[in-house]
Amino acid sequence: MRLPPFRISTAAASAAFATLLALGSPAAAAGIELEDDTGRKLALAAPAQRIVSLAPHVTEMLFAAGAGERVVGAVDYSDYPEAAQRITRVGGYTRIDLEAVAALRPDLVIGWQSGNREGDLARLQALGIPVYLSEPRNLEDVARNLERLGRLAGSEHTAQAAASTFRARREHLAATYSGRDKVRVFYQIWDRPLMTVNDRHLIADVIRLCGGANVFGEVAHLTPTIGVEAVLAANPEVIVASGMGEARPEWLDQWARWPQLEAAHRDNLFFIPPELIQRHTPRILDGAERLCGQIDTARSRRTRGAAALTPSAAPAPTPAPAPARKD
Repeated sequence: MRLPPFRISTAAASAAFATLLALGSPAAAAGIELEDDTGRKLALAAPAQRIVSLAPHVTEMLFAAGAGERVVGAVDYSDYPEAAQRITRVGGYTRIDLEAVAALRPDLVIGWQSGNREGDLARLQALGIPVYLSEPRNLEDVARNLERLGRLAGSEHTAQAAASTFRARREHLAATYSGRDKVRVFYQIWDRPLMTVNDRHLIADVIRLCGGANVFGEVAHLTPTIGVEAVLAANPEVIVASGMGEARPEWLDQWARWPQLEAAHRDNLFFIPPELIQRHTPRILDGAERLCGQIDTARSRRTRGAAALTPSAAPAPTPAPAPARKD
């Protein structure tokens, strides 16, 4: 679908440029220098005072890093913690209101590489607004993002404490679960189209933490669309789904229609709320605790010497638009 032409008022553009001048020349005297998750170098003359977040997980991370009071704009679904719900909205993460962003006179925008449109990010940079891109792909990246956001916002003490707590909790889970017998796991993002994750996704790192093996880990795309027949052929021992909210999605239990599927045969069809497993924030360890427990339940249901179940093919579901992610 063709997007409407980008328009921004002269006043908003001038305000954004004035903000850049107030920061001084980063090249000349950068008080803060670091790389974002894409390897791009970013320099600020001083800690950011007015931050705009372009992803729900970024908003949550900023609060966790002690920088919540400096967030002046955020996208839809930025609903955690409660204070985030009162921040001015600047559109959705896939359709950013660029004029609204510029009007807030940010001295830093934090975007999401795989969620925001490249063109939107480029236009903000063209206005002279510093842009940091967040893209955690593993649990250590979550801790590093906390530390980097703390540096950018001048809340290092809070951010470092949060990162340390996160790492300690992750290490405890790893020591408890990662060495246990492997369990084949299919993580289902959505039903129509049927979507999952590969091993480069943060969710796959959570699966590994719990001693699981992602049955679609080697697929090339980060969040591939697959068919029912592919799931049956992979024959996972566990199926985990998220859906769109706190309620268990009805389509998770539709896998019971294939009793030859090991996960269905053993009643290993589990649900985790998406905000606990699909957001790249410290709360992902809440989701990890649930997943580790579910995978352990699957281990307890194994039958000694049971023969492998034979999958059969079935037609793939009719494609339909996927919902907006809440990451």
